[in-house]
Amino acid sequence: METPSSISKASIVAALQAVKRKSGKTHGKIAQEAGLTNVYVAQLLRRQAQLKPETAPSLRAALPDLSDELLHEMMQPPMRSYDPNIIQEPTVYRLNEAVMHFGESIKEIINEDFGDGIMSAIDFYCSVDKVKGVDGKDRVVVTFDGKYLPHTEQLSEHMVSRTRKKENQNH
Repeated sequence: METPSSISKASIVAALQAVKRKSGKTHGKIAQEAGLTNVYVAQLLRRQAQLKPETAPSLRAALPDLSDELLHEMMQPPMRSYDPNIIQEPTVYRLNEAVMHFGESIKEIINEDFGDGIMSAIDFYCSVDKVKGVDGKDRVVVTFDGKYLPHTEQLSEHMVSRTRKKENQNH
């Protein structure tokens, strides 16, 4: 059963997808015109990312049929979610399979090169590119570009909530 917010999101996404289709432009073309990555454009048009006010004019220039109402909706913090059945879609399944297959090795290399930490999925860029392989066949290049975030040692004196609690007890 869909909640009112998911119906609302679904109708907004449908309207955004209609604007894109009417434009006849690819995500890549819109991205080029707006100065964004192609995956970020797709995220914006699926309400998986928040449109920043300073980016709205360039996106509207790339997609002139975006209404004020749609732009306003795109600037609201989105409900980032996904349909759990998406894993059954073959492209998504293969991407998941690739990350799971290579994930342990990628983690080892991150730890070896950076230390104990992770790649941010918040301060993160992603793009999909098409290149010719050495055999002349098309290849898909997916780039994940995330900020490195080190794990921190859990020192009690660095825990702000505890230091403030002590300060309040002393006053």
